[in-house]
Amino acid sequence: MKKTALLFAGAALALNIASAQAATLRMAYDADPVSLDPYEQLSGGTLQLSHMTYDPLVRWDRNLGFEPRLAEKWERIDDNTMRFHLRKGVKFHSGNELSTKDIAFTFKRLQESPDFKGVFAPFKALNVIDDHTFDMVTAEPFPLILNNMTYLFPMDSVFFSGDDANGKPKDMLVKHGDSFASSNLSGTGPFTVSYREQGVRVEFARNADYWDKNSPGNVDKIVFTPIKEAPTRVAALLAGDVDFIAPVPPTDHDRIKESDKVDLVTMGGTRIITFQMNQERVEAFKDVRVRQAVNYAINQEGIVQKIMKGFATPAAQFSPAGYLGHNAALTPRYDLKKAKALMTEAGYEKGFTVTMMAPNNRYVNDEKIAQAVVSMLSKINIKVDLKTMPKAQYWPAFDERAADMMMIGWHSDTEDTNNFFEFLSACANKDTGAGQYNSGNYCNPDVDAMMVEANTVTDAEKRAAIMQAMEKAVYDDAGFVPLHWQNLSWGARKGVDIAPVVNVMDFPYLGDLVIKE
Repeated sequence: MKKTALLFAGAALALNIASAQAATLRMAYDADPVSLDPYEQLSGGTLQLSHMTYDPLVRWDRNLGFEPRLAEKWERIDDNTMRFHLRKGVKFHSGNELSTKDIAFTFKRLQESPDFKGVFAPFKALNVIDDHTFDMVTAEPFPLILNNMTYLFPMDSVFFSGDDANGKPKDMLVKHGDSFASSNLSGTGPFTVSYREQGVRVEFARNADYWDKNSPGNVDKIVFTPIKEAPTRVAALLAGDVDFIAPVPPTDHDRIKESDKVDLVTMGGTRIITFQMNQERVEAFKDVRVRQAVNYAINQEGIVQKIMKGFATPAAQFSPAGYLGHNAALTPRYDLKKAKALMTEAGYEKGFTVTMMAPNNRYVNDEKIAQAVVSMLSKINIKVDLKTMPKAQYWPAFDERAADMMMIGWHSDTEDTNNFFEFLSACANKDTGAGQYNSGNYCNPDVDAMMVEANTVTDAEKRAAIMQAMEKAVYDDAGFVPLHWQNLSWGARKGVDIAPVVNVMDFPYLGDLVIKE
């Protein structure tokens, strides 16, 4: 394992919180972050880490409203311009003070990130007014400016200037690589990383100079241990070896509930779990009848009941109920007889063989779900060679489109339907970042045109109609295989008050966590 000694500067990184209530949190997730760079990969793990070590301009509150963070206020200047005002006196972990030069630095990095540049495509400029005021300018009226600002975690432009010890730029962005930013950080967040051994342990120390003096949090140290195996993770919590775990698999909910030492917190989720069918690797997947057959062969409700123990919602589209683009007319279509008929009609009655990859520590029961899908596809004579792996190895393979079918789960971090389409179904375009996580290479220009149109419509009713039509079109195309929306669950020992800091986005605001005993 590679041990990383992090480069720090300033007293802000010292653990000097002189509070009698200061506490240590021992935390176990199914996997640890693959990088410290907030813009290397757009993933739930990255965003969880970013909310611990950086701060966004604005963040979601529990009611999915916008809460000021590093931007203390904002106002609309005209149809295409939003003005933001930064908090004054905010310092990075290095001791450098936050200013608009850091916003401009970060915005440029966002525009260069393969994973994030698609999100910021509607923005044509960031105009600096003064050290604490800047304008975000879009090419057309754009209804999601604040939604997208939840992605903007300002980076320390001074800290990341110049070259590292290897003569490479400190701000270099490398996916799945060894860059300065992937192993060093200087954010404004409540914690910094004091020790990191990939796959073994990460230690976080409280930022003594954290700007948010109103935060109730009293955690001064976090010891984060990745535990891939769900039963082992739950056993560690019940034995008192850790204080907080996520996720809690549905099969262990009763064990948690029956204990008088720990609490279970659950809520509905909006992360869609899917499989994508690579049309460039498999000739049969170019035939809409074959893609439809695959969808008809998958029993979403069976997976939810048997594998997820009812702790998920069967899906037939990207958008969960409550999203503007959710199309209530679209329902799961399991029908094995219909699936077999479509395979025969397409000339594939005898089937074919495909490869499949899935992670085994990223989504709840991901490996078991993949195995179930393999079994279901065998009933229409599609033989599947399945390979599962930890997420640290899976994401590079996913980026390489290394299998014919690949699992991908997606939560719309903008809490908007269009985000799903921009990343998962848009015609892949490396220049714009569209379709960055579309490993199936599905492409429907008509849907993409509607997607672009929806980003310029500010009338909610009109936007809903457009995005519901997008869902219907991709459903008819069988552009991907929707499985279910994954619910959320966390476990904590009594006294660790996680309920106020967990949320439907699955970004626990651990800086605000209070340990009562």
